[in-house]
Amino acid sequence: MSLLIRNGLLITPRRVFRADVKIVNGVITEIGVGLSTSGVDEVIDASGMLVLPGVIDEHVHMREPGLEYKDDFTHGTRAALKGGVTTVIEHPNTLPPVEDPGKLASKARLLESKAYVDYALLGVLHDGNIHLFEDIIAAGAVGFKIFMGPTTGNIPPPSDSSLYEALSKSGKTGVTIAFHAEDHSLVTYFTEKVKAGGGMDPWLHIEARPPITEEYSIVKIATIAKQTHGRVLIVHISSIEALEAVRKARSEGVEIYGETCPHYLVLDKADYQKHGSLIKVNPPIRGGIHRERLLEAVGNGLIDTLGSDHAPHTQEEKKRDIWSAASGMPGVQTLLPIMLDLALRNVVPLTRMPILLSENPAKLWGLWPRKGSIDIGFDGDLVIVDPGGETVVTEEWLEYKYKLSPYIGWRLKGKIRYTILRGMVIYRDGVITDKPVGKWIRPVKL
Repeated sequence: MSLLIRNGLLITPRRVFRADVKIVNGVITEIGVGLSTSGVDEVIDASGMLVLPGVIDEHVHMREPGLEYKDDFTHGTRAALKGGVTTVIEHPNTLPPVEDPGKLASKARLLESKAYVDYALLGVLHDGNIHLFEDIIAAGAVGFKIFMGPTTGNIPPPSDSSLYEALSKSGKTGVTIAFHAEDHSLVTYFTEKVKAGGGMDPWLHIEARPPITEEYSIVKIATIAKQTHGRVLIVHISSIEALEAVRKARSEGVEIYGETCPHYLVLDKADYQKHGSLIKVNPPIRGGIHRERLLEAVGNGLIDTLGSDHAPHTQEEKKRDIWSAASGMPGVQTLLPIMLDLALRNVVPLTRMPILLSENPAKLWGLWPRKGSIDIGFDGDLVIVDPGGETVVTEEWLEYKYKLSPYIGWRLKGKIRYTILRGMVIYRDGVITDKPVGKWIRPVKL
């Protein structure tokens, strides 16, 4: 099959230019002006529209297997494609957790018939499975996740010796390890201290997990990575202190990268009054000066990637008080629309979108040079956006099993017209056009 996108404005990290893109058998074969339509099966006129590489959401928890009562891979990947996401990187804290090669292979097989977009898998590392690092990678994982603080699934943080061993193996193999960087003991201490005060205001979640819990964890990780040459990604950065810890480590030669999420960029402390536990996430949404500095970091390169941290729960789990409600909320469908809105309002540069949402995630997780760019030889994964259109977030538009989003009612600049996966138009003007055609993507061996 072949597809020609005609006369679109291509948004790349290095330049913005008008061109045609031809995709044959799933791969981009030509980029230029006035490309021939001879033998082409479909032509899309993208005049007046933006063409971006398909988004790689490097941070999703689709809840399958074991937690399908919260959501599942079918709903999650349908939401992804409607939001312009063509590849998701699924995190490992499902039931059972992805802690050995067999569980990785079993999860991959389970998801393939349900995937509306391509997907890659992370393994989890803890004290009991460091010796399986190489075996899990050989089985097809693109990298690992380590949880330094309390999380869904109650996976304990590794000991310092296991952390050293994991980062040593990362240094030798070049494999990325993503860290949920909140120190477990400090989170426990501050949470118990704040709860003892008897308060029930939702914003107290911020005080229960103050910035020092992030900063202390990142400093420890970076100190070990400096000695072992491990490759570190700190996910869902929420504070100035965490940003500064990453900046300092990077200045000392540590290979450390930073991710943040849209909710830290567009929500504020005052939103707890309106939404309550709905916006309880870990680390917390802090707002204020933290939000301002994170927006600056997205624009200036201190933040390397954006992920949704898509983490759905049931209505019953979220509608509790702040101390007993589950942490996390869905976000894969609104990741690109929110970031497009910020770009089209000139809050962040439009040319940062392909870097943060496609190129850098592809490079970090071993998917480059197959995914992550509009270039010859890459998969034909594209998103076509009408910059003059508008996305209205409604329950009807959202594909999640539970429509628990703080963005319902928001009107965002820009409208996704087409999502294209390996040359297949899987979303067209509001309609999902195909059955599940996603594939399990393993690391590219250079």
